[in-house]
Parts: sequence; structure tokens; C-alpha cells
Amino acid sequence: MIEILSPTELDRAKEAGSLVANILQTLKRRATVGTNLLDIDRWAKSMILEAGAVSCYVDYAPSFGRGPFGHYICTGVNDAVLHGLPRNYALADGDLLTLDLAVLKDGIAADSAISFIVGESKPSESVAMIEATELALRAGIAAARPGARIGDISYAIGSVLSDAGYPVNTEFGGHGIGSTMHQDPHVPNMGRPGRGYKLRPGLLLALEPWVMADTAQLVTDADGWTLRSATGCRTAHSEHTIAITDGEAEILTLPTLAS
Repeated sequence: MIEILSPTELDRAKEAGSLVANILQTLKRRATVGTNLLDIDRWAKSMILEAGAVSCYVDYAPSFGRGPFGHYICTGVNDAVLHGLPRNYALADGDLLTLDLAVLKDGIAADSAISFIVGESKPSESVAMIEATELALRAGIAAARPGARIGDISYAIGSVLSDAGYPVNTEFGGHGIGSTMHQDPHVPNMGRPGRGYKLRPGLLLALEPWVMADTAQLVTDADGWTLRSATGCRTAHSEHTIAITDGEAEILTLPTLAS
């Protein structure tokens, strides 16, 4: 299913996007050395419910996970890049943490992810990998104009990641979003320009470049959800929900709180 949102629905999408972004920034500030991933999940739950929103994850049970997910946020540490199931783990100095959050507010979903390093230690390779996903995300957003195609976005994202020296996995990527979290079209992180669905104003997309330092192969953790790099290398993931407009795409998941 591909949805095209009305102006009224787009206004609601902006509210959902702002909520997701602000929760992520609050969690980023709270995530310090010694913070437990289960505490992050509890904080996310509290903020979601306080805002009158609904988690997109708690009851989520797709074919690729051992569902339902049962938690309010995805927490990936170091080699865990996607669908990180919160667990009893205390963050250490230098850990690379990815937080991925999606909520439904007033009937419209928004989805965003951030990666950052906890504590004072800042391994240069990890910093560079995070920056590469953020740069790829900006390139994908810049390519998301009316009349362009999904392949143009995928090509822009993949070119940045490949030029930075990272293998690119196309099994999981961006997606359409609207009244539900995951919709068509699929937006792989590598593609050919001029191919795929033509972008129209009112379409919402969640773009999410993610990489693993030295492999494109994923393995599934024993928890049935967390996807890790097959080699144990570090990983990074950046994501925004955007709206296709008559001109430049609008980023809906920008925080209004100070970072």
C-alpha cells in the first residue's frame, strides 16, 4: 500500500515527527556511561504515553522477527545495527549506541533513528561511520523531489556510502510510512537512478542509511530480533521521516528541543 497524505494528515505527521525527534534527543542526553538499555526503553514508554501517542513497536510482529517486539524503542550497541531488542546491558564508555523510534500520533506514524557514541571516548572510525550515514541521509533527502524516482534516492544514498568505503546491504532499507509504520515503496540503500516509483507530493518516506564497517552480511541474535554484523564489527544507522512536497522534501523528524 502506498498512501498520499492530505494537507490535514500532513499536519498530523509533523506533530508525530516532532515528538519522535524530541524523544530521541532527550534519550540521547540521558544515555550516559552506566545507563541500562531497559531504562532507556522505560523512559521512551513514559514519554510516548504522556504525549498521548502509541508505540509502533510493542505489538509489531513481522515475518522477520520473533514477535511481538514487546518494547518501545530499538536499542543497538556496537555490532547491533537494526531491530535492537532492549536488554539488561549497562552502557560503557565508547559504546556506539543506535536508537530507533517510531510512534503513531493522531493516526499518523513517524520514524527516526540516531547513532552516537556514549561517554568521553570517541573512536575515530566510529565517528566517521556515523558521519557517513548522516551524509548519505542528507544526499537521499536532497534527491527526494516530485517527479524523481525511488531509484534516484537509493542511488544518492548508496553512492555516499560506497564512496566512503562501506559495503551496502539492500535487504533492509527505507520505506513508505503513513497510517502505518511500514508501507510501500521499499527504499533500498543502493539503486539505479531513474527506476522505481515516481515521487508525488504528499508521499511520506522514512529514509534510513545504515552500514557495517567491514561487511554487508547480517546475523540474527538469539533474541530473534536484533540484527548484528556477521563479523562483529561496529555499525551505524541514521533515519528521518520526510514528506515529498512541490519542491524540496520536508524533514518531519527534526527536534525542536536543544540537542
